[in-house]
Amino acid sequence: MSTITQLIHSIPVDPQTGAIAVPIYQTSTFVQEAPGVNKGYDYARTNNPTRETLEKIAAQLEGGATGIAFSSGLAAIDAIVKLLQSGDEIVAVDDIYGGAFRLFNKVYDKFGIKVTYVDTSDVQAVFNAITPATKLIWLETPTNPTLKISDIAAIAKIAAASKCLFCVDNTFASPVLQQPLALGADIVIHSATKYLGGHSDLIAGLVVTRTPELGAEIKFYQNACGAILSPFDSFLLIRGIETLHLRVRQHCANAQAIAEYLEQHPLVDKVYYPGLKNHPGHAIAKQQSKGFGGIVSFTFKDDTEATALSFVTGTQYFKLAESLGGVKSLLCHPASMTHKSIPDEKRRAAGVADSLVRLSVGLEEPADLLSDLDLAFYKIQQAAGSVLSL
Repeated sequence: MSTITQLIHSIPVDPQTGAIAVPIYQTSTFVQEAPGVNKGYDYARTNNPTRETLEKIAAQLEGGATGIAFSSGLAAIDAIVKLLQSGDEIVAVDDIYGGAFRLFNKVYDKFGIKVTYVDTSDVQAVFNAITPATKLIWLETPTNPTLKISDIAAIAKIAAASKCLFCVDNTFASPVLQQPLALGADIVIHSATKYLGGHSDLIAGLVVTRTPELGAEIKFYQNACGAILSPFDSFLLIRGIETLHLRVRQHCANAQAIAEYLEQHPLVDKVYYPGLKNHPGHAIAKQQSKGFGGIVSFTFKDDTEATALSFVTGTQYFKLAESLGGVKSLLCHPASMTHKSIPDEKRRAAGVADSLVRLSVGLEEPADLLSDLDLAFYKIQQAAGSVLSL
């Protein structure tokens, strides 16, 4: 049986009614036969049948032991950081999601948890950053938004030798393309808002652990701190996962076509997409992933924020919005949007330039998306007086 078929048929038929879709158990509590005697559920914060089904599917998707569903990706990150204690240190990717940076530096720093940011595409830099206090290595690959690629298996060896946990944010690749646990990671995390949900209609986070023991620790924080995913959003996420393989396949094909187009455009300076052969991480991405994803970033030759802002407000099909991974194409200006919480100096040092634009390539016809980008570039050229007016 293929992986896709196995996934689809791992979503159970309801044993009570025969419903082919997972029911939404929209209830806060469950009747008990006697104190402590129940059908496996007592209070919906602790467990819920709809959420439990999602968590089992998530574990299967990533090849892990335990899945845990949260009310957002940041709530999932927060639960993982709670595994640490004052005095512990994190080695994290420098090109990090702005929300994770804010959580690390504005929330957990005051509790004595320090973070060292390094270019994790350089394995030696990761090794050099490890200290006796390092308890967690935090990786995104591909990174957001410059699409750096890090060698998961090599960093997993460093983590094992250093006796620290290794977490990979697999949001950009999705479990369809990349399996970090199989490459040695201890924890995989997703902003399930993105590709797993796939329709820009929910906020959710997922954690999958390699061992049941680690899963039980994170499950404790899910219950103790209460950032659970609702039954309805769990249902929506299950529904999104059913078409994940098909959607990711088309996201990748469309993104490849757009990256190749951008590479030839006279106004574009750099194109960040691991599917391009000149991308520094292309070989590693090809080795550890089954595809290159649906995100493409690029910078302008004039390297000005004004040009980038003109571009992101000049498209029709690419909608200017936060987030990514939905069926509709989105674009954003990370410096003033997703990565605004990162100080300018750190942001630029990590490669997030003022003129960088991030595209979340959707499922529209690629010719229509290319035409949309053409028009936005034309508007910029016309404003600069470099083309004849219509």
